[in-house]
This record gives sequence, C-alpha cells and structure tokens, in this order.
Amino acid sequence: MEYMEQLNAHNNGPLIRLNEVNKVYETGGIRFEALKDVNLEVFSGEFVGLIGKSGSGKTTLINMITGIDHLSSGEIWIDGTAVHTLNENRMAIWRGNTIGVVFQFFQLLPTLTAIENVMLPMDFCNVHARSDRAEVALYYLEQVEMADHAYKLPTELSGGQQQRVAIARALANDPPLIVADEPTGNLDSKTADAVFGLFERLVDSGKTIVMVTHDNDLAQRVTRSLLVADGQITDDVQAS
Repeated sequence: MEYMEQLNAHNNGPLIRLNEVNKVYETGGIRFEALKDVNLEVFSGEFVGLIGKSGSGKTTLINMITGIDHLSSGEIWIDGTAVHTLNENRMAIWRGNTIGVVFQFFQLLPTLTAIENVMLPMDFCNVHARSDRAEVALYYLEQVEMADHAYKLPTELSGGQQQRVAIARALANDPPLIVADEPTGNLDSKTADAVFGLFERLVDSGKTIVMVTHDNDLAQRVTRSLLVADGQITDDVQAS
C-alpha cells in the first residue's frame, strides 16, 4: 500500500481537513489574497513540513489551522471540530485542548519558572487536578530533558533550553496535534538538530506535527513536504 493509503487504513478520517480555504486581507483599500482555495488533508501520525519563500502564505496557513486567525471563506475541520464555526471563547478552550503551538521565539513568560510555564495550559483549560499539575509538568519536562532546570526562569536558560520548555508546554494538555512555526529558526544548527530529533520522537509516539521551516535539510527529514507559493499548495511530496 502507498503511504497515504496506510494512514487511511488506520484512521476514520483526516485529523486536519481544509476545504476551499481563502484568506483575504484588506487595508487602506488594498486587497491581498494570502490564501487561495486551499484544500488539505493531514492524517494522524504524519510529520508535515510547510516550505516556501517568505510571504508565500505558510504562517497564514498554520494560523488558520490553529484558529489564531480567521478564514475569509471555506471550512476548517480539526479532529472532528468545525473550527470555522467557533467564537473566540470556544476557540481558546478548543485550541488549548487540541493543539500545542510552538513558536520561533519561544514565547515563555519571563516571570515564571520553566515548570510554571508548562503548567499554564493546564490552568487555562482546567486539565488535571490542581494538586497534580506540577507533577505532570515535571513529567513533560523530563521528556524534553529539562527536569533539572524546572525551577529556573527563562532568562537563566539558553535558546535551545527555552525551546525545549516551550515544547513541553505545547504537550502539557496531551493534544493530538503540534503546530510549530519555524521552531528551529532561532537556534544554532546543532541545537536545531536536537529539537528536530525530539519532534521525530513525538511523531513516533503518536503525535501529529505540522511545521513551518526554511531549513532545507530539516525539510527533507519530515514524512511529507508541502510547498506553499502565492497562497496555494503547489506541491505535495511524500517521503520515500
């Protein structure tokens, strides 16, 4: 069986489904089509890399998937939820339980320790008993080899260490989907390779990852590459 047929055989349907998604920005009378009739299916267990030039629509596309931004027309279904129908309050709760987001610049709260940063999503979505959250956060920090730094502030950590904490935070509510926007873009090549290896292990454990990257070497290691150009997916390549 081909790769996608194998995935279909183990899933009732795609984890992510975009139908004719358009995103238009209008400022000062100028109309810009950031996404144009995008159709996409991603199945559980895939490691998908979004590649393309700056301004091609990659970040807009993942902002649609995460609900950070709203589409102009079309449909977005994530894990059975019609994301395009959610209001702001429902969107925030849904996102906290369904998607772990990893940013290029970590976005850790500077006044909170690593373990407190990891507990934030649990507090927001009321996941796990309050008395258990520190233990759960420590577990996820162990998974990213940061347990020894649990009580340090972000300013006491290197860039690579902060990104590991950010990944632990993304995992805190055990979401089925991890979305990462240039997660290695602010790291040196050795640290970037280590972070990417962590993503590969997460996929092996059953997570689904959609990642924007400009790193061609890393893009060749994902299970599926999508080339985005002028607001459209122009190429879809499965790993051999």
